[in-house]
Amino acid sequence: MLLNATKASTGLPGRFGARAKKNKQNKTPDLHEYIRDRDWTGAIALLEFNRQGEEFDAEQELHLGYACAHLGDYKRALDAYDRLLQYGGCGKEVHLYRGVCLYFLQQYDDAEQEALRGPPGGLQNRLLFHVAHKQNDENKLMMYHQKLTEAKEDQLALAAIHFLRSHFQESTDIYKRLLLENRDDLALNVYVAMSYYRLDY
Repeated sequence: MLLNATKASTGLPGRFGARAKKNKQNKTPDLHEYIRDRDWTGAIALLEFNRQGEEFDAEQELHLGYACAHLGDYKRALDAYDRLLQYGGCGKEVHLYRGVCLYFLQQYDDAEQEALRGPPGGLQNRLLFHVAHKQNDENKLMMYHQKLTEAKEDQLALAAIHFLRSHFQESTDIYKRLLLENRDDLALNVYVAMSYYRLDY
């Protein structure tokens, strides 16, 4: 049966109607909505468009680096953080963000140097912990291991290192304990399943 083309133009209710078109035309994209929805491509497109204007500032450059890093474009994120450092007046945490990008670009020595320039804290310790693992430096690995807390992020970092070192039972135990506290976290279910798979369950 063929659909009548004239019926489509009469204006259907809901999101296909003329009202929805009018609302879309009046709404300008909002960066915070893109970030909240984890639409990294949309956020990057909006920020790149804004860069051509005069109102592009250090905060938007920081958001650009954040979105690029979450999209997995670490080189582009690193470039954004470099520009941010050129602006001046940004916090020392930008060095940590650069360190994370360098880590994922497999430049572990540079990642360590950038992490050490950043402010001490959980992110710095987790980054240095993972760098020490990649560099096969057992002394540093143990030093940063002792600084880990019971925070979820620290425990996830510890479980990841256990998994990477083929200590699957230890990683499973950590993931299961975290899963009891965070039942709605789908990623934890995946991590538990991967650990069980490696344990030959």
